[in-house]
Amino acid sequence: MTANHDPQLLGAYVLGALDEQEVRAVDDHLAGCPTCSAELAELRAMEEAMGEVPPEALLDGPPDGGDLLLQRTLRQVRAERGGQLRRRQVGLGLVAAAVAAVVLGGGFAVGRTTAPEDFAQVTPTTAPAPPAGTKLGTATDPVTGARMTVQVRPAAGWVRVNASVAGIAANEKCRLLVVAKDGSRQEAGSWLVSPAGEKDGTNLDGSALIAPEEVAAIEVQNFDGERIVTVPL
Repeated sequence: MTANHDPQLLGAYVLGALDEQEVRAVDDHLAGCPTCSAELAELRAMEEAMGEVPPEALLDGPPDGGDLLLQRTLRQVRAERGGQLRRRQVGLGLVAAAVAAVVLGGGFAVGRTTAPEDFAQVTPTTAPAPPAGTKLGTATDPVTGARMTVQVRPAAGWVRVNASVAGIAANEKCRLLVVAKDGSRQEAGSWLVSPAGEKDGTNLDGSALIAPEEVAAIEVQNFDGERIVTVPL
């Protein structure tokens, strides 16, 4: 410690992880070493900031380039010495990562969400928007009580269909039909309703050779041709 100004030992000192003999040795060294005294003040500031980092921000495993992360964070702390440490969300994450790297050698760290040269906010991911021309619809048949929600996605001269169907009795044989504006129908799929499907509904995908702009409705019929539910589009 006296010769090398060991930052790992100093970090353990901040967190109270040393035995009595080691604490006395660090105290003796700090009494005559302004460099380590300054580092101690910085580490204590970072240790306080760690208390503000939510537990869910900490992940197992050190980040790639952890040493570089530590160096950047210490430079930031030194730049702000004499003023209040900024309480930015990602800034606090970097502080926690720096303390972890000093004291635990990278035993835990904040997730890898920071830009290379700056503190960056995490951008949440979003589901991609459906293709232009996608049609959505839902309906409940007043007679049968069956319910269906559909999504029809356009392709090159044909359509992809996703349907969630509920309220049909088990063992019913069903057809999923795409209805064109001229009244013609193309089968997009068929299935046998299971006991689980009767209870929780059935989700299925299909396709039909009908131009997207010609689709008027999606319909479910049984194998006797009886209509069970229709969703106009």
